[in-house]
Amino acid sequence: MPPPLRASSPALPDATAPTAEAAPLVSLRHLSKSYRRGAQVVPVLDDITLDIAAGDFVALMGPSGSGKSTLLNLIAGIDKPDSGELIVGGIDITQLGEGELADWRARNVGFIFQFYNLMPVLDAIENVELPLLLTNLSRAERRARCETALALVGLADRAKHFPNELSGGQQQRVAIARAIVTDPVLLICDEPTGDLDRQSAADVLKMLGELNATLGKTIVMVTHDPRAGDAARRTTYLDKGRLSGENPFAAHR
Repeated sequence: MPPPLRASSPALPDATAPTAEAAPLVSLRHLSKSYRRGAQVVPVLDDITLDIAAGDFVALMGPSGSGKSTLLNLIAGIDKPDSGELIVGGIDITQLGEGELADWRARNVGFIFQFYNLMPVLDAIENVELPLLLTNLSRAERRARCETALALVGLADRAKHFPNELSGGQQQRVAIARAIVTDPVLLICDEPTGDLDRQSAADVLKMLGELNATLGKTIVMVTHDPRAGDAARRTTYLDKGRLSGENPFAAHR
């Protein structure tokens, strides 16, 4: 079990300039993935090699169908590649069985999606508590963690509100609190601002930046929004399943 979630901790060194001695938190080597549609094989990712340092905040961008969400799912251990090496925190997760992978995800990864996926019959603090129900923490310890997580996202005063009593931005902040309550090393964000108005999106991106800077969370985010891409420390572009150095959104800014 990780140490108790804290409201603040020393910021990590600048992850955009890792030292030579520091191993990347996420290391992909020659990763490929395809899917079958009947007898047809559809390639999605082709020979992806990428390092993500601990404490980094990376945006994955590219046209629809470029493989962004597939790459995110592989890094999160939701899916497995056809070939290649995928090491996260020193563990090659491609070698884990389904049960081991589920346990690894629960301990190491927090998920934030475009749609908040909150349980409508549970209030905010009960929604945040859901991932902790799989741990050995006592009820008092779980509640203490949930209160800290809600305070970190600025919703300490909304703990007893139900999802239909919260705005879209507030619901996404509850989802962020749920993602960080287990104190994961890696936050996986799939279009986290895609269902929000401009101001709420800006608030969520600012919050993710603060989690990265103050708690040292490593964040990998898929987005179509150039403003969201700008909030990351660095941006990686995909096109037709391969990494690309070109920004496909530059002409639309």
